[in-house]
Amino acid sequence: MTIGPVAMGGRPDEVRAPEEWLTPVERERAARFAFDADRAAFVAAHLLVRQCAAAALGRRPEELTLLQRCDVHGPGHGRPYVEQAPSLGVSLSHTRGYVCAAAGDGRVGVDAERVPAGPLDGALAEVALTPRERAGVTRNDELIRLWARKEALIKRGELSLDLLRTAEIDWAGRHVLEWTAEADVMVAVITDAPARRLPLSE
Repeated sequence: MTIGPVAMGGRPDEVRAPEEWLTPVERERAARFAFDADRAAFVAAHLLVRQCAAAALGRRPEELTLLQRCDVHGPGHGRPYVEQAPSLGVSLSHTRGYVCAAAGDGRVGVDAERVPAGPLDGALAEVALTPRERAGVTRNDELIRLWARKEALIKRGELSLDLLRTAEIDWAGRHVLEWTAEADVMVAVITDAPARRLPLSE
């Protein structure tokens, strides 16, 4: 039995966990990154999601094995799950310099996005938003807020990229936890029950 959905986020260097927790597949994927910053974000996100799952389950993170399975690409891709608790929803996200993760019963989705400087990114708005949403968006932070929410829905299996511009979503009927970090990072967490943001584990 879990304590309810939880989420965490921070800089990669703030995630205090040993890389020994990673599976061989995760280590192989991490080694393929060309830039150290991208590798650090990948590793930290995969360690952080274990900490979220452990907090939700009341277990130790080093006892948990994170797996991914995709029918097209095989192990290491697709929606993540915890081998020891496959019914627990888990999700992770990383952008350069920031990582976040969430875990809880049911479906869980989390996404972190950086807000681009300058005027509204019209090209992204055209791809990501419905006509009604575009009419109400004038700034990049408003655009990225909706983009992060939609990415979280995709990770929950409730939305697909081909429906971004047409699906009308009732946000009022959803459990959404959001925060801003690092001055220009927006995070959206969508869960089946209200989620709590926890501090990073020491």
